[in-house]
Amino acid sequence: MRLPHTLSPQSLFLLSITTNLPGFTRSVYKRDHALITPESHVFSPLPDWSNTLGAYLISPAMGSHFVMYLAKMQGKSKSGLLPNHVERFIFVVQGMVTLTNVHGSSHKLMVDSYAYLPPNLEHFLNCDESATLIVFEKRYEQLENHIPEQIVGSADKQPLLDTPGEATSSTSVLVFSCITYVVSLIIIFPFHQDFELRKLLPTSLPYDFNIHIMDFQPGEFLNVKEVHYNQHGLLLLEGQGVYRLGDSWYPVQAGDAIWMAPFVPQWYAALGKTRSRYLLYKDVNRNPL
Repeated sequence: MRLPHTLSPQSLFLLSITTNLPGFTRSVYKRDHALITPESHVFSPLPDWSNTLGAYLISPAMGSHFVMYLAKMQGKSKSGLLPNHVERFIFVVQGMVTLTNVHGSSHKLMVDSYAYLPPNLEHFLNCDESATLIVFEKRYEQLENHIPEQIVGSADKQPLLDTPGEATSSTSVLVFSCITYVVSLIIIFPFHQDFELRKLLPTSLPYDFNIHIMDFQPGEFLNVKEVHYNQHGLLLLEGQGVYRLGDSWYPVQAGDAIWMAPFVPQWYAALGKTRSRYLLYKDVNRNPL
């Protein structure tokens, strides 16, 4: 099997040179998936937010039913109101913000903190200095007699879930080609699993999506080559690895964002010398009809 890989020290050096070439980007957009890398981000003032720049990474224009964007809040900035029946999830990547809702509840959100804001709950995010947020928004799919509530938390304080057989760690032999950015990967034998999974929202019916935090140690990979009806939006927060999407294999690193359409084949392996962590959106609890 041959997989793309640019993550050894030598290949990272070559990649750093290549990515500075005029016209070069690792970003890819296809019918059933997209890889949006930092050198492709285009920031502009966010509508209805004050003193905030945003870069939309995923939107219905590409086929998703949600939006995912980066919000760079500057000093004395404030979030905008949502349209009716739209829910919002925020995750703090850098800095600190203050969340206040119409009922007077207030929370300070620091790095790795998050908040879920149900539809039609008036709220504001305020930033005195600077902060970077990853934001998900979608039109809420209502179920009778099920009402979601505001949730505020911190990623590392959420319980680890049992994940028997979810991921495998293995030794491997990697041979890098600086011309094609391709590596031959020969898996020798599996080791124990250190993969960690946290869910940031309740799994109960009022919530029509969830956000997962997934941690892989170097050499770990997903056992299942998934194909399913759920859509995904992903931001790689730490580390590096290789992602299979459809028939393509992509080297990925911290800062990369991925959209996965329903039924696109998908698989991930963590490479490098440190853990990789990504944040993953997944629609749940609703009939796909």
